[in-house]
Amino acid sequence: MLLELNRKQKGLTFVCMTAVATLASLVIGRRLIPQTILSAIVFYLFTGDRPVFLYAIGRSFRRDFTAAVRFIQINLLLYKWERANKIVATIFDDVVAKNPHKTAFIMDDNQVTFEEVQNFTYKIAQFFHENTELRRGDTVALFMETRIEYAPIWIGLSRLGIITALINTNLRKEALRHSIIVANTKAIVVSSELFKAVQELYTEDENIRNLPIYVYRNVDESIEQKNGLVMDIHDLRLELDKITEINYNINNKDLGPKDKLVYIYTSGTTGMPKAAVITNIRFMFMGISSFLMLKIYEHDVIYNALPMYHTAGGMVGLGNVILCGATMLLRKKFSASNFWPDCIKHNCTVAQYIGEICRFVLMQSPKPTDTQHKVRMMFGNGLRPQIWPQFISRFNIGQMCEIYGSTEGNSNLANYEGVIGAIGFIPRVAKYVYPVTLIRCNEDTGEVLRDANGLCIRSNTGESGVIVGQIKHTQATLSFGGYADKKATEKKVLRDVIRKGDMYFNSGDILVMDLLGYCYFKDRTGDTYRWRGENVATSEVEAIISNIVGLNDCAVYGVDIPETEGKAGMAAIVDTSGKLDLESLSAGIKGSLPPYARPIFIRVLKELPMTATFKLKKRDLQLEGYDLSKITDSIYFLNNDGTYRRFTEKDYDDIKNGRARL
Repeated sequence: MLLELNRKQKGLTFVCMTAVATLASLVIGRRLIPQTILSAIVFYLFTGDRPVFLYAIGRSFRRDFTAAVRFIQINLLLYKWERANKIVATIFDDVVAKNPHKTAFIMDDNQVTFEEVQNFTYKIAQFFHENTELRRGDTVALFMETRIEYAPIWIGLSRLGIITALINTNLRKEALRHSIIVANTKAIVVSSELFKAVQELYTEDENIRNLPIYVYRNVDESIEQKNGLVMDIHDLRLELDKITEINYNINNKDLGPKDKLVYIYTSGTTGMPKAAVITNIRFMFMGISSFLMLKIYEHDVIYNALPMYHTAGGMVGLGNVILCGATMLLRKKFSASNFWPDCIKHNCTVAQYIGEICRFVLMQSPKPTDTQHKVRMMFGNGLRPQIWPQFISRFNIGQMCEIYGSTEGNSNLANYEGVIGAIGFIPRVAKYVYPVTLIRCNEDTGEVLRDANGLCIRSNTGESGVIVGQIKHTQATLSFGGYADKKATEKKVLRDVIRKGDMYFNSGDILVMDLLGYCYFKDRTGDTYRWRGENVATSEVEAIISNIVGLNDCAVYGVDIPETEGKAGMAAIVDTSGKLDLESLSAGIKGSLPPYARPIFIRVLKELPMTATFKLKKRDLQLEGYDLSKITDSIYFLNNDGTYRRFTEKDYDDIKNGRARL
């Protein structure tokens, strides 16, 4: 009954309760003040929403206390490294000194010790210091598929203060050129497998043509140039083999934890890939957070089939090796059929995932290897709640840890208790110690909503909101390094959020929080969607398709696929004359876009729906999706060979019932 009282009734009740307590104290002859105070406290605690709040505090106390202890451990270690003016490379040297002959990386049938990795990093630093004009603050683009040498290359460059731009290996042509140029790159290190993609840029772009190219080849490979094309090419493997005496004193003594370490590219909300700044201290935070918060240990062998240019595989996972001394099994390309055999062969105890990895592994036919592994824990993001129980039951995984966080963002969450569907939790008293919160927004536009005072409005329990984190540059866990492009950085900053003058990072992700503080992913604001573990910027895909089809109008958006992580791409193309050449469109898309960015569906229509003010009603198209009962326009479906064919009722039924392989 007290939960339903209004303010006047509460006040009257308070007076009555105090009077009753006073009379009672007179009757029993006890002191007045303690009785009065006690009645006031009881009334305060058990009116309004406080009983519910106290229930939530009680239920989540053990969880929040554990998280607080681990969070303090993370901050103390970061503080220790900052005070000692450490960078990632020097922390790695400390790890090597502790256990030099322990295996650091395994790939295929090869494995290297921590000492061997360290020697390679010093060779990289020595070569670039003695043979190039690259110096502190310069950027080198690393365009390389997963290899044991991948991380050692950028660690070696970081010893000189050289920033490494980790280029997505799926990029080609304009997107690749943009990624190289936007980071103000002074040189390119490329693996032999991707050398041809760089050669293509040399023929088309003068800015790229002026850059020296350092090719890291396999032992039995040679570097072939196109006839008539003059390129400044260096055989990096050969140059490193020439170094017989390693200079171990080559670390730049002026470097500190706040120096830039690498650029990682993210689509953000719009436009071409943006180079997010990862400083040394940012990498330290990402690396040790999983180690300490999720309880990974030095003796663990971590299976990582994710690309090394990715935040998940190349930062969060890799940090457990570089900063903490764990061992990592690398795989060049994910294989669902080899997932458990790989783990069994190399005695893996921890494995990384993105949601689609779990789904593809689950789709494999049951085998004895399903439970013959030693994997005790998996961590990652994007595990669908629909398959979560089935996955852990079938493969006997003791702990599934879902984590949330963007490459550049500061609103990081973790769900290490295995609450199905939750991407993490915000403690009920987090606003006092970890200022991450949900604020109301227009879900169609992503625009945050404000009250009469111009401040943002916190979302209530069960109410969706965009997750934001307060920016505090003096605190590693709450800093925001931004992007190489300062304008892009400013777009992600919200001001006057909780109080005038504060600054928050706008993640663009819409979540819902339950009573205990667990958060569930709902949607992503802005013109982007996530597919195959990658963010796809719709404006980039729209521009490419529009050029292919003769500058006709085009709208690209993500559509839901049952029991699948992310959204599949769909392109609505205007074709008033009925002359759309699907063969030419297929060839153009295949040649210009990486696999994850290619639309799964093509919808051909006479005109795009617009508002009265000529704004594209993309939301309407998204809601209609590929439902043939709602659409009379022609829809085409992407084949495995990259061509498009007519989308049929059978295709729709297969997708709806989870039989389609996308």
